Amino acid sequence: QVQLVESGGGLVQAGGSLRLSCAASGRAVNRYTMAWFRQTARRFVAAINWSGNSTTYSDSVKGRFTISRDNAKNTVYLQMNSLKPEDTAVYFCGASPEDFLNIWPEEYTDWGQGTQVTVSS
Repeated sequence: QVQLVESGGGLVQAGGSLRLSCAASGRAVNRYTMAWFRQTARRFVAAINWSGNSTTYSDSVKGRFTISRDNAKNTVYLQMNSLKPEDTAVYFCGASPEDFLNIWPEEYTDWGQGTQVTVSS
């Protein structure tokens, strides 16, 4: 089991940027696909594979958000640029033991508590 803690959320004006972090403990995450979801409905945002050389994004964030990972630090990041009011949500970090870019939340076995992102217009 992996314990995940998200941080970096906050209030930002439209057009601004935030970087979310997801710190893992309990197990090394270098053999977990990591992903970000948002809202209580766990809508897919972005995912990154074990090695970090493959990523995928939802159409709504493509070109504005970047997911990355530092396996040495057991941390995954989500750089969010050009933020829009519709990006306002609670953002969750998820971990999947499969080396596959799953976009479905049910494929992720471990979750953090979430961090609130609010974008004002």
